[in-house]
Amino acid sequence: MGKNLIQQRRGRGNLLYRAPSHKYKGDVRNPVVSKETIQGTVKEFIHCPGHTAPLAKVQEGGKSVLMLATEGMSVGQKIAIGDAAPAVSGNTLPVGQIAEGMYIYNIENRPGDGGRFVRSGGTHASVVSHSADTTIVQLPSGKFKTLSSTCRATIGVVAGGGRKEKPFAKAGKKYHAAMARSWRWPQVRGVAMNPVDHPYGGGAHQHKGKPGSVKHGSPLGRKGGSISPQRMGRLKR
Repeated sequence: MGKNLIQQRRGRGNLLYRAPSHKYKGDVRNPVVSKETIQGTVKEFIHCPGHTAPLAKVQEGGKSVLMLATEGMSVGQKIAIGDAAPAVSGNTLPVGQIAEGMYIYNIENRPGDGGRFVRSGGTHASVVSHSADTTIVQLPSGKFKTLSSTCRATIGVVAGGGRKEKPFAKAGKKYHAAMARSWRWPQVRGVAMNPVDHPYGGGAHQHKGKPGSVKHGSPLGRKGGSISPQRMGRLKR
């Protein structure tokens, strides 16, 4: 009898395939929309396994909130959140009030959702143009996105840039990084498995031995490779 494929085990949702949210320091979102401008002070920086950027603990009145740290931010720095906030690094304000060409991050998709785009360490987007009610921004992927001018964003670049430049150097470090983020690592190729483990397994040499695309109606144990792909072969120019 064959064994379940990785994608079948993933569907059960055991601990290996769940996000280790019990290790996270908290939710990182913009505060609730308010007519008043919120003033805060950066108290400390926190490492969180669930984020690729350091988090800044900001004291606002009698409560503290977490936000993604800006490159160049320091302890004791004053920040502001609101419509009347100055357009300087670390402050959060509507994209419609940010000058064209400025770098921004943690951008809201809809006004008040807390921030959805550009949250990874070292990333930033750019404000391209403004119209009456909308603003066009260019995301790190190069895609241009049109947003409501009341969507909020933080000015600057997310801290933690260059994190991918340092090599892991050995498998042990890669293992600990994978366990901290609950990755399934290492990943074994299907053609390197036995026939009991994968549709591509077995044979005198490593090869698929069958088409690499399957239909949606195939049995679960047959779904290896590309499932109901939109196209096959090379992309025609």
